[in-house]
Formats: sequence, structure tokens, C-alpha cells
Amino acid sequence: MLRFTTKRLLGLRFGEAQSHAAQLLPRLYHERVVDHYNNPRNVGSFDKSDPTVGTGLVGAPACGDVMKLQIKIDEESGTIVDACFKTFGCGSAIASSSVVTEWVKGKQMEEVLTIKNTEIAKHLSLPPVKLHCSMLAEDAIKAAVKDYEKLSMQNQVLTRTLSLLTRLLMLD
Repeated sequence: MLRFTTKRLLGLRFGEAQSHAAQLLPRLYHERVVDHYNNPRNVGSFDKSDPTVGTGLVGAPACGDVMKLQIKIDEESGTIVDACFKTFGCGSAIASSSVVTEWVKGKQMEEVLTIKNTEIAKHLSLPPVKLHCSMLAEDAIKAAVKDYEKLSMQNQVLTRTLSLLTRLLMLD
């Protein structure tokens, strides 16, 4: 869509070379945004019932962007082994989601919580009007970690309860 719109604004059809005037026009998005938009990394979703998956779903009512980030955790080490996203929104929101999935892989949950929207915005060279996209990505990381921790705690309580019930039944 972004590619089509850009070519349309420049008066090009698909497959045509850019005119000299089009080459002189300033780029609307930084090349990293365009790259992550045209070639998004880690698009998809994991099974939400998997106990090793945390899901963060965040949105910005002002612009309509919605971002779902999922992380898969190695329970023994606490390391994020995989990440994926689905985002409905502008090119900057999609690029922010894509970048974040690359950044969180291989890191500890505590470490990814230190990723700030300013780092994402700086990496993608987002203009001030698009900073909300990097804020959504930061919020999605926090929400995914919080979801995993909540589910992990529930699983621990369930395991302990089952263990206690098993011991009680063995006493009878």
C-alpha cells in the first residue's frame, strides 16, 4: 500500500523508473521504515493457550493503530526465544512492530523491559507526528511480558494445587 501510494504520488506506474524530479523529492519515510514495511519480519501469531507465550495487545484510539506482539519464552532460562506480531496501522506502526520482534529475541524478559520508545523512534528516524507508533511498540513489549508473567504465576499456583491434592488423595 505504501509502495503503491508513493508511486502514485510521484506519478509512476508499477515497473517504471523514477523521473529526475522524483529522485530529488525528499523521502517521506526513512529507508528503515520502508524496509520493515515492505519486508516485515516475524509476522504471525502463536497459540495463545501455549503456557510459554505472552501476548500484548495495545491500541491508539487517536489514530486507529492496533498492535499485537507475542513472545515465546524458554521457561528454564527466562529468555525470549521467538517473537511475532500482527499490526493494523500505518507504515510506522508496522515498522515499529517488526523492529521490536527482532530486538527482543534472545534477551531476558527484564532486559526487554528497558527498551524505550525513544530508541525505537531514533532507530527508525520517526518524525514527531509518528512517535505514538514507537510508544505502542514499547507498550506492547510491557503488555506481553506482563501477560506471560501472569500466566506463569497462574500455572505455578495450579501446579502446586494439583500437587497438594495428589498428596492428600494418597493419604486417604
